Amino acid sequence: MTTASIQVSETPLVLYALRRADDTLILGHRLSEWCGHAPMMEEDMALANMGLDLLGQARELYSYAAKVEAKGNDEDKFAYLRDVRQYRNLLLLEQPNGDFARTMMRQFFYAAFADLYWRAMMTSRDTTLAAIAAKSEKESAYHVRHSSEWIIRLGDGTEESHRRAQTAIDDLWAYTGEMFEADDSERGLIDAGIAVDPAALRPRWMETVSNVLREATLVLPKSDWMQQGGRNGRHSEHLGHLLSELQSMQRTFPGAAW
Repeated sequence: MTTASIQVSETPLVLYALRRADDTLILGHRLSEWCGHAPMMEEDMALANMGLDLLGQARELYSYAAKVEAKGNDEDKFAYLRDVRQYRNLLLLEQPNGDFARTMMRQFFYAAFADLYWRAMMTSRDTTLAAIAAKSEKESAYHVRHSSEWIIRLGDGTEESHRRAQTAIDDLWAYTGEMFEADDSERGLIDAGIAVDPAALRPRWMETVSNVLREATLVLPKSDWMQQGGRNGRHSEHLGHLLSELQSMQRTFPGAAW
C-alpha cells in the first residue's frame, strides 16, 4: 500500500528554499548513480563525496522550509512524498548522466553557478539562508574546481574525449539559461535583500565557463534559445523515472525508519 503525496503551502520563502533544495537533492541523486561505475576508484569517491555535499545542502534547506511553513512537514516528507509537478529543480540537473563527459559538463555548468550563488547569498538578510550559504560555498568551490579540471582534461585530451565533451556542451547548453531566471515570487525576496538576483551572476558565470572551455579547446553553441519550466514544476520525462526510484521505499513502506 502506497502513501499519498503531501500538500505544501508555497509561500515565497518556502518556495525559494524548496527550489534550491530540489536542485541539490536531484543532482546529488544523479551523482550517486555513478557509485561503483566511475572510470577510476578516486573518481568514484569524488563523485560520491560531491553527492553527499549536495544531499547535506538539501537537508538543511528542506528543514528550513519545513520550519518556515510550519505545517507538519519535514525534510523526509519534502524529499519523498511530493508528486513530480511539486518539484521545482532546474531542468539541467535532472538530465540523465550519459557518459562521463556529459556528467562532468552538467556538474561544471551548475557548480560554476552555485559557487557564485552561495557566495552572494552569504550576505542575505535571512540569517539561516546566509549560514547555509557559508557552508555550501566551501563545498561548491571544490565542485567547480574538480569539474573544471576534468573539462580541460577531456576537451584537450584525445580526439574521442574531445568529441564527447563537445557533444555534452551541445546537448546541455539549452538548459543553462534557467539558472538565471527569477519570477515574481523571487523578485519580492530579492528586493527585500533575502534572495540573490541570479541574472546579476550571469556575466561572471560566462567568464568562468568561457575561460575553462577555451583552455579545453571547446566551443559554446551559437544558439541563445533556452529551455525552461523546472522552476514551475514542468519537467522532462527523466524526473519521473528518477523519483520512482528515489521514493520507492518510502512510498511502499510509509514512515519506515532505520
